[in-house]
Amino acid sequence: MSESVLKSLSGPVVLLGAGKMGGAMLEGWLKLGLPADKAVVLDPNLPADAAAALAARGVAVNPAPADIPAPSVLLLAVKPQVAPDALPPLAPLVGEGTLVVSIMAGRTLAFMSAIFGAGAAIVRSIPNTPAAIGRGVSVCVPGPNVSAGQRDLATALLGAIGIVEWIDDEALMDAATAVSGSGPAYAFLLAEVMAQAGAAAGLPPELAARIARATVAGAGALMDQSDLSAATLRQNVTSPGGTTAAALGVLMNDTAGFGPLMVEAVAAATRRGKELAG
Repeated sequence: MSESVLKSLSGPVVLLGAGKMGGAMLEGWLKLGLPADKAVVLDPNLPADAAAALAARGVAVNPAPADIPAPSVLLLAVKPQVAPDALPPLAPLVGEGTLVVSIMAGRTLAFMSAIFGAGAAIVRSIPNTPAAIGRGVSVCVPGPNVSAGQRDLATALLGAIGIVEWIDDEALMDAATAVSGSGPAYAFLLAEVMAQAGAAAGLPPELAARIARATVAGAGALMDQSDLSAATLRQNVTSPGGTTAAALGVLMNDTAGFGPLMVEAVAAATRRGKELAG
């Protein structure tokens, strides 16, 4: 479905910002069959060699906005702090058939509607960093003018970098960001502190780091490929009275364990997201 959707677009896909996330998305679209001549990249900071490589493949790089045909999609992949200056010059590109997809953290549907117009079809999304290897999670909320077909199109575009989940209430976006957007950092921290704990228990630090990293990555891959719940997978590792049970007795403490700490951490990230959004 993704391939057919991307191949059938009448207008180009305009990508504002071709950094790590935007660049990963563009590569995903091209692999899924988006014709290179239907891709437009706008990024004044794109290195010259990267710009030349894209141009050699047929991608239009940094054309004047007036020279861009009416786009099917305008995807916003710039940092949120530059949005007030970077977005208004592109407002004339957004027509009746244009879908605007934002992956900017903290920038609300109302913020974008104020720039592109109350009638604009806008999807707000938050991908996470595993998108760089095609294993991301994108949580999306549609604006009121997004059609079913445009929702499918957004799913196809974001599906190029991982799985796509939809919510209907934008107020939930901060909590979703706290779980999936910030979540990779929690997993990386787990590997980091496991390594430190291993070294404290007597392992050579480099060995502790290697096995902690591989263990977290392997457990994640197993969970991804298994139909079992995370709780069941945990229980399958835990023999009554064994070493894992001893460790989990500490980590699952009702007041000072991993669970209460994670609830507090996600709540803190959610609050900060609301503060950043104003």
